[in-house]
Amino acid sequence: MRHLLTLFDLTSEEFHDIQRIAMHLKSRWNAGYREPFLQGQTLALLFEKPSLRTRVSFEAGMTQLGGTPLYLTQDVGWQQRETPGDFIRVLGEYCQYVVCRTFSHDTIVELASFDCVPVINGLTDRAHPCQAMSDIMTMREAIGELKGKQLTFVGDGNNVARSVLHACGLAGMKFRLLGPTEYHIERDWLEQVADDCDELDACQSTDAKSMLAEADFVYTDVWTSMGQEEEAKERQEDFASFQVNASLMSQAPKSCKVLHCLPAHRGEEITDEVIESKQSLVIPQAGNRMHLQKGLLAWLAIENQQMNRSRLELN
Repeated sequence: MRHLLTLFDLTSEEFHDIQRIAMHLKSRWNAGYREPFLQGQTLALLFEKPSLRTRVSFEAGMTQLGGTPLYLTQDVGWQQRETPGDFIRVLGEYCQYVVCRTFSHDTIVELASFDCVPVINGLTDRAHPCQAMSDIMTMREAIGELKGKQLTFVGDGNNVARSVLHACGLAGMKFRLLGPTEYHIERDWLEQVADDCDELDACQSTDAKSMLAEADFVYTDVWTSMGQEEEAKERQEDFASFQVNASLMSQAPKSCKVLHCLPAHRGEEITDEVIESKQSLVIPQAGNRMHLQKGLLAWLAIENQQMNRSRLELN
């Protein structure tokens, strides 16, 4: 059974296949076609963390594909009334897919280990693959071919940064991280991604000039994520000189585009001036979460033999 816990679960060909399916479905949606590819199927949304984009994009996307999303709250007793094995195996009797948004990555690894229903990572402390794949889709729409282009991630080498690094490697992009040394992406993750990609061009630095001079995209995220609230003051001090503002953007080419996975702490990691500028792709980026995830659900349906590929008219 196929799951998506991190991008390590996909080959390069599968990564690009999901992109193609997503862009095909988006094109059909924009043209007014409403094919119920997943009619009669059910998607369970199992969330420990609050969410706007992940929850609504999966709910809307599943509905548009003809299926039914179920948002599960704590009344179902997850991690309280019964063992994870009993819980996920029962859920697999009712649902064809599960999206889990949780703190610990070990939680979704355990759920997927029972292999009874495809599990999708809606965000963990380790990775955010759905976000990274939709970011690649957004960049492709913005400038076309991405091979050899550069993305500079400004800030914390967090779960989003790790997955964006991996996605850039699979897309043939250069990845740069600009931020304090103590917040750089761990060496073991870099080595794993390098082993998984044909060619990985990645480096990390505190030097803005070298990291921004050839940037095609500047990407940032909040300095303090959920679960790190006690570190907020320290992080604000550590990242103060890495705010994405007009001064920082002046060191990048004028054609450089701006990305942010949202929610944004405006006035901290990014200014209103930049996020509302003509360079910003932030709202289309959020919108593509739904389209990419529709592509992912369709791909999982094909891989797990719940839908025939020919129905998508993709050759």
